Amino acid sequence: MRTTADIEEMIAGMASGDRDAFDALYAATSAKLFGVCLRVLNNRAEAEDALQDAFVKVWRNADRYSANGFSPMTWLITVTRNTCIDRLRARKARLGDMDEAVEVADAAPGPEALAIAASDRARIVNCMEGLAPEKAQAVRRAYLEGETYQELADVFDVPLNTIRTWLRRSLLKLRECLSHD
Repeated sequence: MRTTADIEEMIAGMASGDRDAFDALYAATSAKLFGVCLRVLNNRAEAEDALQDAFVKVWRNADRYSANGFSPMTWLITVTRNTCIDRLRARKARLGDMDEAVEVADAAPGPEALAIAASDRARIVNCMEGLAPEKAQAVRRAYLEGETYQELADVFDVPLNTIRTWLRRSLLKLRECLSHD
């Protein structure tokens, strides 16, 4: 099991062009990041491609990561999630309006749930249950399904700034909850 300091050291090595650091980071984090890709994209082949793209971005931007008190895994997960969301948005643009039914997500847990440790999942579920149902749904739709703030404002029939406030406050509550467990 790699520590936060180990992962930060690998990222720093990558910033200097150290390929061994890249290999070590990939070995230490790819399973968890692949789980993120699967959860967002719900397609194994596309998740594999997105993971590769995410690691290319990490390699190219390793010099931009700086230890700021946040976990390096948070940075890696953010890069990976954003890569997947970009793919979702591109997929929606390709499909057009007539094929939106294809985009309906299956609520059943997918294979990515196997990649996430049961204790982490239980903590996240517990913290999500602490949010109001519509705010928890907004968080899921924004950060797991890639919906834009405007799409969420339309779905929940609230002003755009209200959605921004919901998401910001919900993320703060989740962070506080997860840091106390």
